[in-house]
Amino acid sequence: MDGTGLARRSVEETTAAAAEIRLRTGTPPCLATVLVGEDPSSVTYVKMKRNRCARAGIESRHVALPADATTADVVAAVTALSNDPGVHGILLQHPMGAHVDERAAFEAIAPEKDVDGVTMHSFAAMGFGLPGFVSCTPGGIMRLLDAYEVGLAGKQAVVVGRSAILGKPAGMLLLGRNATVTYCHSHTADLPSIVRQADVLVVAVGRPRFITGADIRPGAVVIDAGYNEGNVGDVDFETAAERASLITPVPGGVGPMTIAVLLEQTVAAASRQLGLS
Repeated sequence: MDGTGLARRSVEETTAAAAEIRLRTGTPPCLATVLVGEDPSSVTYVKMKRNRCARAGIESRHVALPADATTADVVAAVTALSNDPGVHGILLQHPMGAHVDERAAFEAIAPEKDVDGVTMHSFAAMGFGLPGFVSCTPGGIMRLLDAYEVGLAGKQAVVVGRSAILGKPAGMLLLGRNATVTYCHSHTADLPSIVRQADVLVVAVGRPRFITGADIRPGAVVIDAGYNEGNVGDVDFETAAERASLITPVPGGVGPMTIAVLLEQTVAAASRQLGLS
């Protein structure tokens, strides 16, 4: 499943939409990024997102906080951005350090600016199938499944991983499409037998090559949402590809779609806040 090509087409549409907003209002969509500390991976990730914004005609604003910033410091910075009419979307990069209450920091994001889909408001909207912003990686997964015309109604979907911004919302979005969803995690007994039942398998555990081809039901659709050192995913691609009907590579599968959805939702947020939709 070619996430790179699909993301490219999505970003082209987003770029055109951003240009239309600027033309009609004189104001470009704006995404604010907030980074606590200087973790090298986080710094690189935020820089990449800001570069993608620039190429799509989206203005970016960056707030850098020191590594010893307190929860109150982070909440104050995010609240200021939430109250700033010149900012349409907010991306709070994590992890922020064990001393910061991440949930409190996320909840300082105004729901209409939560373009990364990390607040409880967004989570509830995903669960109830109501309008709102989806978590970007699960949203990208759903767009991949749609692009490849993967029917979900009545299918057995297994999600390996239960993080609040990936595993859990991915399962809810699949459930919303009438799939029968099973969540698996570190306490799941006999994981391989459950994974082998999956028509659609989403893996997001942060462990390289955790799922192998022997675990895959022949003909299953495999979504590898992991990324580990050495450019490898959570699924052993070579062996899994021998049994899967469709599979996402790492890199080039889910990753590009995550950023594409972030940009798309930022432009949608700007359109709504500027009274265009």
